[in-house]
Amino acid sequence: MTARPPDAVSGPPPEPPPEPQGEYRPPSLPWRAVNPEGLPHVGYSNAVVSRPGTWVSVAGQIDMGPDGRVAHPGDLLAQAEGALSALGRVLAAAGARPEHLVRVRLYVTDAAAYATHARAIGRLWRAHLGRWFPALSLVEVAGLYDAGALIEIEADAVIPDA
Repeated sequence: MTARPPDAVSGPPPEPPPEPQGEYRPPSLPWRAVNPEGLPHVGYSNAVVSRPGTWVSVAGQIDMGPDGRVAHPGDLLAQAEGALSALGRVLAAAGARPEHLVRVRLYVTDAAAYATHARAIGRLWRAHLGRWFPALSLVEVAGLYDAGALIEIEADAVIPDA
């Protein structure tokens, strides 16, 4: 294999970024958090680099009651807890653990309400999924498929190869 010659415009390839300071990530897990110096990362990682493993894509989870309808209408915190609980159950059924999460997308119908309750939702996250915060996006939408749903959570995880 021949080395790539330095580009006249951009110079040699950049060095990989250093590992985040003060974070411990056991080598057996399938990811590495990337949080460049100077970029905030409270409650999420700016990027997650995954190692080889089994990819798990989790469909959007909501707070659904046993009747198949949205539980706790109008209660964002209760719906967030239900959706986080469902996410944890789906991960377990797929053979994954919360620390295998590499990407999470939160869809909410009211970003301002989410911001108001962000600390409480963070406590619910830690109660259901622990202290690992993957790459995460929050998207405000006009509505969700299930009438009355205020939050829906989709995720991707990588189960490490043995």
